[in-house]
Amino acid sequence: MRIYIESTIPSYVVARPARDLLQAARQQLTRDWWDLKRHKHELFTSQVVLGEIGFGEKPMAKRRLETMHGLPLLQAIDEVKEFAGKILASGLLPATADRDATHIALASAYEMDITFDVELPAHCQCHH
Repeated sequence: MRIYIESTIPSYVVARPARDLLQAARQQLTRDWWDLKRHKHELFTSQVVLGEIGFGEKPMAKRRLETMHGLPLLQAIDEVKEFAGKILASGLLPATADRDATHIALASAYEMDITFDVELPAHCQCHH
């Protein structure tokens, strides 16, 4: 399966254990998937994701970036930018969600099977 890895995945993989039970469960599920299942799939990311995970506390940002090292980067070509603009213009996402629109456009343009974002319930994951 071709999977577009969004910024929540490396964030959860390297995060300090959360005190909130739901958040801690998401972290553990993500770490388990990363350690045990990711090798069964073709993983991709983008410069947009690398930009997002590069912010914040320097040591944690470095760990997030190291987690994504070596993944092929999907490029935001003109087709992607145009589609992201159409997504925003449609009103399906808030006007301020330009990075989210770019994630969706990248995954669609490069024919990813799924966009993996831990924050969404499994039944809401974006299948393309």
